[in-house]
Amino acid sequence: MLKRLDEHYPPEAIIRVVLDNHSAHISKETMAYLATRPGRFEYVHTPKHGSWLNLIECAFSKMSRTFLRHIRAGSVDELKTRILRGIDEINASPVVFRWNKFDLGVV
Repeated sequence: MLKRLDEHYPPEAIIRVVLDNHSAHISKETMAYLATRPGRFEYVHTPKHGSWLNLIECAFSKMSRTFLRHIRAGSVDELKTRILRGIDEINASPVVFRWNKFDLGVV
């Protein structure tokens, strides 16, 4: 997955990946790959008491309240295009979210 992200985004971009605290995200293989791409990826771990599902629920809530509000898509492809365009708009003006009371765990 990291290789696909690396290939997709421009070389000058820093890719921030939001993860839960599962040990699979810091396997020997993953850490070896990250060592070959210094400064390319930043890991942001969710709080141990939080849920990654809450992040997804918040993202879908924002989508349904903004760019998907009151739409009627004529096809799955049209819906996909609208979602991707909306995500591009969100990414164009990112808002930094500050977690409270936990270790960032950024690699």
